[in-house]
Amino acid sequence: FRDVTERKEAEERLSYLATHDTLTGLANRLVLIDRIKQCLSRLPWNNRTIAVIFLDLDRFKLINDTLGHTMGDKLLCSVAERLRTSVRPGDTVARLGGDEFVIVLTDIAKSEEIIILAEKIRSKLSQPYDILNSDFVITASIGVSIYPKDGIDSDELIRNADAAMYRAKSQGKNNIQM
Repeated sequence: FRDVTERKEAEERLSYLATHDTLTGLANRLVLIDRIKQCLSRLPWNNRTIAVIFLDLDRFKLINDTLGHTMGDKLLCSVAERLRTSVRPGDTVARLGGDEFVIVLTDIAKSEEIIILAEKIRSKLSQPYDILNSDFVITASIGVSIYPKDGIDSDELIRNADAAMYRAKSQGKNNIQM
């Protein structure tokens, strides 16, 4: 007999690294697209919809440039934790890179739920962060796309949520655009 514990642990670690952001522990793009595809495949049976929320932190580059990347990384980890605790079980939070995050809201019965959840997220993110005994306030520009109105596959939904997010930035930041 041979103990394969170390090998199994190494395989699990590699699998985790291939599917998660190393800084925040959130899902990465690979998992995000897979989750959207899974949700879309179940929609014909449950008479619900999904929404994709694309958010970008406002003026994050200024924090990195003035306070350094270590402070920026700590802030990103705090943002990731707030996002994780803002969504429902079954929803997916992913970091695409830099200060861009995507949330997949599943099992949506009414479109009003999407705006309520997006506003909750925007509000929670704008509360002060205590990082290394310094308070920071950061806001987010948020774009939302909804199946099937804004796209019928993962690429379209992400692309249109991203476009809505850029519209939010161009309209003064710290707001939500559909």
